Amino acid sequence: MAAPLYVAVVGPGEATGEQVEIAEAVGRGLAQSDAIVVCGGLGGVMEAACRGARDAGGITVGLLPGADRTDANPHLTISIPTGMGELRNGLVVRSAEVVIVVGGGYGTLSEVALALKAGIRVIGLATWSFDAIESVDSASHAVQLAVRPHT
Repeated sequence: MAAPLYVAVVGPGEATGEQVEIAEAVGRGLAQSDAIVVCGGLGGVMEAACRGARDAGGITVGLLPGADRTDANPHLTISIPTGMGELRNGLVVRSAEVVIVVGGGYGTLSEVALALKAGIRVIGLATWSFDAIESVDSASHAVQLAVRPHT
């Protein structure tokens, strides 16, 4: 049995309705592909991705910025309070083989930068356009790229 694929889904904690819809579809698709969803454990894009994954029977891991596990969104399978604040963004990225970014603010941008610096693939939906980001226009395409071996 192959080891599961860990995919970080990152984006704003205060997401738009469109970002929430996209993130939920990404989470659902990842779970249906037997990938484990990793995130920052709070609301917005993070919560939507976890909700989609859990609704599809998947596993979700949240690395919380604070020291209180009760701050976690209700759709996490595993919540890890780090007490590290925004520094936990590095842990989120390093916990995954692939990062899918939906929208984003400065915290998300830091995760993108850390992933790219570490050589981790970044797939983007409705986010920044850098040469190193594999931009896609649908949740299903993002999931398809994430679970496909990179060549």
